[in-house]
Amino acid sequence: MTKSTKRRFSFEFKLAVVQRYLAGEGKVALAKEFELSSPDLIKKWARYYRNDGEDGLRPKPKGRPKSPPETGAQPESELQRLRRENERLRAEVAFLGKVQALRDEERR
Repeated sequence: MTKSTKRRFSFEFKLAVVQRYLAGEGKVALAKEFELSSPDLIKKWARYYRNDGEDGLRPKPKGRPKSPPETGAQPESELQRLRRENERLRAEVAFLGKVQALRDEERR
């Protein structure tokens, strides 16, 4: 039953096999029917499906995730982040104050 070549299976194929397995069909019978290398492959797909849903059966990108591009700047400190947020909030308060002043003028 073992095969020496490494096959890739589509998402739709895996989903169909897992759904039949979860419906009560035996993993050995399914592995023979679909000529899979091992019944444990179906068990592994079923575990992925239970843990992550359909996304667990979708292909994953190979290799390391790409790192963000280097901007040359140091990571922002918490003090810098808070100062920037404070500045934004002051501008927001000033804007809202002007909007309120315009509404008050219209009511007169």
